[in-house]
Amino acid sequence: MTLIRNLALGAAITLAAAAPAQAHRMWILPSSFTLSGDEQLITVDGAISNDLFFPNHVAMSLDNVAITAPDGTVTAVEDGWTGDIRSTFDVTLDQQGTWKIGQGGATYFARWTEDGEDKRSRGSLESFEADGILAKDDVSLTKSARNAATYVTLGAPTDTVFAPTGEGLEFVPVTHPNDLYTGDEITFSFLLDGEPAAGLEVDIVKGDDRYRDTPGLLELTADEEGMITFTIEEAGRYWMATSIRGETTIAGKPGEMSNSIYVTLEVLPL
Repeated sequence: MTLIRNLALGAAITLAAAAPAQAHRMWILPSSFTLSGDEQLITVDGAISNDLFFPNHVAMSLDNVAITAPDGTVTAVEDGWTGDIRSTFDVTLDQQGTWKIGQGGATYFARWTEDGEDKRSRGSLESFEADGILAKDDVSLTKSARNAATYVTLGAPTDTVFAPTGEGLEFVPVTHPNDLYTGDEITFSFLLDGEPAAGLEVDIVKGDDRYRDTPGLLELTADEEGMITFTIEEAGRYWMATSIRGETTIAGKPGEMSNSIYVTLEVLPL
């Protein structure tokens, strides 16, 4: 995972220097990425692990998992199972097109001084307001957003699930992620608060790295349009990661933000 090193933002976010890659990586892995027929069932695994697609650390929480159908309908996981190192759930694909399966959300942290002591709290902006924390003159806020996703297509690919919201860091592919083949040129784009995320650093790693001596890492930097273009020469499942961190304003208070995106992809032989 990398950080933007040099990015001009209308929202006046000042970005920090790049930080070292994290050892524990969050991923969502479907049993199939592309299917045909009128209706199909897939199983999805989620974990945070040292090795990609090999659960060996902690399970991914299912609390904030959202399943977005091709028509934009969003549902939560039903009958999921969470163990110590992996979570699993089924998804019935009953609409033609591309589905998004993602886990995300934002956590806020507050810091202030009270009676000469440093205080800290974790919660939502609503809880901070209810507790009177936002009213404190010296409070500083941090927003941490982490989003993991994968995409599964039944029948022909569609793009409804990629519609940007204009908030935070977003993945908006030019090449459909369920139409990736070895040797083909692949183009993905990224937005930050609705604007091209120029200078964004993106890592792409081939999965199952537990069984390789080399990391299989592809390091890319987005152009002025927030786009990366690359080719993959070896078929398989891949993990894409990018992250930003910087200074911003939250609820009218000075603060910091961090925003990460993790996407699981499949590249097929041509």
